[in-house]
Amino acid sequence: MDRQLLYEVIGYVASALVAVSLMMSSILRLRLINLAGSAVFTVYGVLIHAYPVAAMNGFIVLINIYYLYQMLRTREYFHLLSVEPDSHYLRHFLDFYAREIRRFIPGARFEPAAGDLTVFVLRDMVPAGLFIGRVEGDGRLCVTLDFVIPQYRDFKIGRYLFAQEREFFRSRGIQQIVSEPGTPQHAAYLRRMGFTPSAAGPDERYSLTV
Repeated sequence: MDRQLLYEVIGYVASALVAVSLMMSSILRLRLINLAGSAVFTVYGVLIHAYPVAAMNGFIVLINIYYLYQMLRTREYFHLLSVEPDSHYLRHFLDFYAREIRRFIPGARFEPAAGDLTVFVLRDMVPAGLFIGRVEGDGRLCVTLDFVIPQYRDFKIGRYLFAQEREFFRSRGIQQIVSEPGTPQHAAYLRRMGFTPSAAGPDERYSLTV
């Protein structure tokens, strides 16, 4: 490959990474991808002898590293807050995020019933996640909604809920959590949280033993 063409490709890759980073709703992903883009831009600037470009992007690399370090070392506060299915705040929350919820669970309908398990996951006191499930009997809980607001989709809430807070479910007599995949993205999320497919085909469901 011609050297000049190689340099252009590196520049395009750097530009693409920076552009993609700005489309991330998760601050962590934004920082990580922007860090990669800035690092490639730094290399690009050195290769074409554009040292001001290299210096500026090198500085951006340091900024990203600093904020990533601060984010990763800061201990976050998580807490489960149970609410009644007829809570006014719950209704407002569901109305506000209705379009975003339908992106991941197209057929989602909230029909509150007595006995439903409705829990907000607080992250640094922000209601960042909402979990709703219906007890079907024999210690099985069927998930009707498992939603995290866009800026907190880094899997920490899911890990907290399904790994660290299993006793929360056990204390309520729940032995198994069952969820429908909804979309390929949601199915991938369920697998990452430790759920396994329990059936194949159109009635595919994922289950997690707690």
